[in-house]
Amino acid sequence: MSEVLELLDVSVVRDGRPLVDQVSWSVTEGERWVILGPNGAGKTTLLNIASSYLFPTTGTVQILGEKLGGVDVFELRPRIGIAGIALADKLPPGQTVLRTVLTAAYGMTAHWQESYEAVDEERARAFLDRLGMTEYLDRRFGTLSEGERKRTLIARAMMTDPELLLLDEPAAGLDLGGREDLVRRLGRLARDPYAPSMIMVTHHVEEIAPGFTHVLMIRQGKVLAAGPIEQELTSRNLSRCFGLPLVVERQGDRWTAQGLPLT
Repeated sequence: MSEVLELLDVSVVRDGRPLVDQVSWSVTEGERWVILGPNGAGKTTLLNIASSYLFPTTGTVQILGEKLGGVDVFELRPRIGIAGIALADKLPPGQTVLRTVLTAAYGMTAHWQESYEAVDEERARAFLDRLGMTEYLDRRFGTLSEGERKRTLIARAMMTDPELLLLDEPAAGLDLGGREDLVRRLGRLARDPYAPSMIMVTHHVEEIAPGFTHVLMIRQGKVLAAGPIEQELTSRNLSRCFGLPLVVERQGDRWTAQGLPLT
């Protein structure tokens, strides 16, 4: 299996402060990674590096076999699917759900003068159906609930048949029902052997979908643990990561965490 992402001694420094500090990490084809850490830990910075939108201050980055800094990123980026809040803010709120997903086939955020082939529309409809959005095809993106927007963004990220799928806090802002529905659908995607390698950023172990295979924990820009989720997602590691005593439990194929009571 080939590596789809490799970071070697990567640091990103802004105003003299490291956002990530000497990070070495690799993702192999077919793996599904979750990045855990508190606010300001460097999770989104790592995701921005993996998407090729952020270059490291020092260190080397290989994405899908291409060295960052030695490849045309405009050729690389269509091979990477991204779903996150930053993209949602760039999409026209008056555009329909179907059109919002279709425009990804051309690397655009809004419809202009392009025309779509029947196969493009079939693919868009299939991804939206997979994410429970068939009834919303003609709804305007700006009228969707937060959960519906998140599912639309994931369908959009899949339109280019990416080799790497990046999910930036996909369950953020969802109520319990919306979170559980999204986790269930992400679990189905993660277990699909034909789905791309995946990296998901989250603050909460409860949002880790079944099928995710590996975890990376980061605090203050430094990696504390990285490896198979069954080995590394422990009470000790999570407590170090978030800076307070936590107990991690696994119930079936889901994870929970809670703090120890004060004495």
